Amino acid sequence: MAACLLREEKLSKDLPSFTTTATTRATRNGGAGMEKALSNQEDLGGDRGMTDDIFDESYCEKEGPKPARRYVWRNIILMSLLHLGALYGLWLIPAAKPVTLVWGFLCFLLSALGITAGAHRIWSHRSYKASLPLRIFLAIANSMAFQNDIYEWARDHRVHHKFSETDADPHNATRGFFFSHVGWLLVRKHPDVIEKGRKLDMADLKADKVVMFQRRFYKLSVVAMCFLFPTLVPWCFWGESLRNSFFLPAILRYVLVLNATWLVNSAAHMFGNRPYDRNINPRENRWVTFGALGEGFHNYHHTFPYDYSTSEFGWHYNFTTAFIDLMCLLGLASDRKKVSKETILARKIRTGDGSHNG
Repeated sequence: MAACLLREEKLSKDLPSFTTTATTRATRNGGAGMEKALSNQEDLGGDRGMTDDIFDESYCEKEGPKPARRYVWRNIILMSLLHLGALYGLWLIPAAKPVTLVWGFLCFLLSALGITAGAHRIWSHRSYKASLPLRIFLAIANSMAFQNDIYEWARDHRVHHKFSETDADPHNATRGFFFSHVGWLLVRKHPDVIEKGRKLDMADLKADKVVMFQRRFYKLSVVAMCFLFPTLVPWCFWGESLRNSFFLPAILRYVLVLNATWLVNSAAHMFGNRPYDRNINPRENRWVTFGALGEGFHNYHHTFPYDYSTSEFGWHYNFTTAFIDLMCLLGLASDRKKVSKETILARKIRTGDGSHNG
């Protein structure tokens, strides 16, 4: 444990402070022209060997009319049926055995970790390193979450950071709450999202055998982990009805994880304060943080995307950070990247909205 903590402390001291140039430019982040200090991308991403999750100030949206909206009716129908099934699951809660509800909650935590500790903090941002057993565990948990395979999820998330709130952002929040929450999954991607996604350097994920194995067998793993496993355990082990076993730990749990994740894209880009960078849309949202296991410190995360905790407050409302720290204690994780307190304070003073003084 001591060695692990020492590595983290060294990274905290070695990570450079943000540097700015004298030149500023108006950005379209947030839908209006703003003056935003240019950050040195090498400083931000060099420590990890990547800069593809750092906002690209050079991107300009294409002039002219926007592409026609093309609906994906298969997704519209499936999402509608899923949410109807979740409502039915809510109605079934009083009839379920208490142990089934506990099992559903455990499945929620497991599948959410597959997104937060897995697809997000390891594979999208390289904010810490995970051993092979931990990567396998998180890949399995990610299949239980059923939000696209790790490779596609990480690619879209890097594009989201690099081109946040522009046409190249998959869930551009300037297009409204519904679009950034779920609507982006119900229509074809904007051509800029596809174009910019293809240009990202995804060599690290292509070289990860766990990621590529999951991608190859993703559909099978989703059927097994998202639907069969949560259903069969209560039915086989404590005699829960098949109806309750399916609609509670499988369907209702799945829809809750989906919406908890989506709220990071929608609510956490619209509601809350901006103590680290007032010039960007992402906000600190306590309710999203609680529901998404620590992912609602979103102004911080977009300001310091390489921080493994996505927050300066450690375990506070941050179950995912506690999980990663436990994995480090057990020797299954290492090299957690953390921003120094001096850098955080300097950034608050320079670009924050002043709410940190409240």
